[in-house]
Parts: sequence; C-alpha cells; structure tokens
Amino acid sequence: MKLRVDLLRHGETTLSHTLRGSTDDDLTELGWQQMHQSIFLDQNSVQTQWDYVFSSPLKRCAQFAQSFSQQVRIPLMQDQRLQEIHFGDWEGISVQQIYTDSPELLANFWQYPTRFTPPNAEKYLDFQSRINQALYSIQQHMLASNSQTALVVTHGGVIKLLKCMALQQSLDDILKMTADLGQLNRFILDSETMQLELLEDGK
Repeated sequence: MKLRVDLLRHGETTLSHTLRGSTDDDLTELGWQQMHQSIFLDQNSVQTQWDYVFSSPLKRCAQFAQSFSQQVRIPLMQDQRLQEIHFGDWEGISVQQIYTDSPELLANFWQYPTRFTPPNAEKYLDFQSRINQALYSIQQHMLASNSQTALVVTHGGVIKLLKCMALQQSLDDILKMTADLGQLNRFILDSETMQLELLEDGK
C-alpha cells in the first residue's frame, strides 16, 4: 500500500540563527504564520485532508501540531524520536561563532557529517536509526487505523534525512538537502518495502 506522508518543518523560532537541535525554543509570530500558510488555503480550509498528525515533542513543532489537530479534529501523536539531531556543545551557538572557534572541525562536519561529529553530539548514523524507527512506527499506526495520509510536524534535519533516503543519496549529502522554514514536503511511503519517494519538494 502507498501511504502519503507530508512533513512540515517548523517555522522561524527565537533561536533560528543558531544550531538549536534539541534546544526547546519557541516559535516567533512569523514562525506561526509560515506554518499556517503552508497548511491552510484560507482561514478555515486546509489544503489537504490528513487522517493523522504526528509531531516532535519540542515546542516549535508540538504547539502548532496541537493547535492544528484540535482545529481540524484529527488525532495527534507525539514521538520523541522525531526530534532534531542533538548538536552537543554546538547547541544554541551560531554557525559564525563555531566557524570562529573551530573552523577546521566545522568544515569537515559540513563535508563529511557522518565522519566528523561535534563534541558530545549525536552521531548522524544514530540519528538515521532513530528516524527510521519513528518512520516505521508512523507506518504501523497508519496501517492499524486505516489511514492513508499523515502530517508530520518536525525539523529540518529529519526532512533532509528523508530526502536523502528518497533520492538514494549518501548520508554525507544530508547537509546539501533543503528544508526551508515552515515548508511542506510530500513523500510517498511504500508500506511493504518502506521505500520513500519524494512527491513534492517544499525546498
């Protein structure tokens, strides 16, 4: 069975110019607007009728997901595994500051993120394993509830990872993928093979 899984990245946050990873910052007013504009055709009608909403528990995702699920009256499930990758000692620090402090490590990280991990950060291979588990859980919930479409409110790193998988790119290409703030990215998930297809790229 082919399942539609649409991933919405959170909008702008109070720490949008830093690597915030697992830091639990809030959406700005613009961030709410960005997400709303991607989901709603107008004040009352959504552009897609989803059967289920899944969300990262971090506030920049969870608050919008909860508001949306209540408004359109569809079930919501939060999953810790849908959180952004943890950047360790780089959490909450701007890329410019990291470049000033650790230019060589940052350059290596951008080019080979699977081989060069920030101090005390989550490894990308562990992140990939975590997201694969979350995706399988989403698939199982969708099949059990006879759902064919789901909205997943999550983070840039998660969307970039799934794009890598759908396009069959190396995990080292993850930081070259796009995932703009507040944008919707549509995927098809084959429930038998767990293969992903990128249906619509929200950039």
